[in-house]
Amino acid sequence: MKGAWLEHGQVSSRDLPTPDPPDGHALLRLIAGGICNTDLELQRGYYGFSGVPGHEFVAEVVATGQRVVGEINLACGHCDWCTRDLGRHCPQRTVLGIVRHPGAFAEFFTLPVRNLLPVPDHVKTEHAVFTEPVAAACEILDQVAIPARSEIAVLGDGKLGLLIGQVLAAHGHRVHQFGRHANKLRIAALAGADISQTNRLFRYVVDATGSAEGLAQAIRMTEPRGVLIMKSTIASRVAIDTAPIIVNEVTLVGSRCGRFAPALDLIASGRLHLDEMIDGRYPLPEVTTAFAHAATRGTLKILLDN
Repeated sequence: MKGAWLEHGQVSSRDLPTPDPPDGHALLRLIAGGICNTDLELQRGYYGFSGVPGHEFVAEVVATGQRVVGEINLACGHCDWCTRDLGRHCPQRTVLGIVRHPGAFAEFFTLPVRNLLPVPDHVKTEHAVFTEPVAAACEILDQVAIPARSEIAVLGDGKLGLLIGQVLAAHGHRVHQFGRHANKLRIAALAGADISQTNRLFRYVVDATGSAEGLAQAIRMTEPRGVLIMKSTIASRVAIDTAPIIVNEVTLVGSRCGRFAPALDLIASGRLHLDEMIDGRYPLPEVTTAFAHAATRGTLKILLDN
């Protein structure tokens, strides 16, 4: 089978053996995958990754033909974290295309059956492929008890930042989206966000800039006793000035993966602007070109089709 291979910062197409799914796992045929910023950070050295990348996908279960998405964390199912439905923090977990489990950017790959969710028939594949990052955006609402119709600043107009703004707006919050690209901010405005970028403080701030400078700006924009939710995944170490955090008693919340079911429900509702976020599609064997396009400054979602 054909698959993407990432090693020493280079992405190429390779002939790979078709995986043999272990007990409890399904053999999946990739339909479409999405390249996200974490994949690009893996290319830059995050986790010292080598292997098949990819964790945003829609696939077909080979045995049944069912179209599915899948939770990316492969948890043990027995530890304290797993019994609390927090398998994404299981200390024994592997992670699809990120930590010790071959990813989705291949003709075939495997996941535990318990990780899979069927995609409703009316949902387009190119929309369902956003389930993982939409779940990451929804995670904010699981972690932080934000009062109804709160004003929330979202810093970053990249792929995740725009999805976070849309998810928060879809849940009734008043989103102020900050970014540097007028064409991207127009997507935020379609979802009801204020894009005037007023210089003020906010009780709730989300950093999705993907940069150390963005995090520093987010700290400056958080009011005393406010909450800063950190969504950026950065390969390099980030130094921060802790003085304003301590003096202003700011709560920092690290935020990562989320539950897929509410994300898929939100996508199925049609309330998100996803077509506008797709900047290109490539066949799987052209993965090198696809990654180069995805890494181009200002690019939103690039899809791989199998």
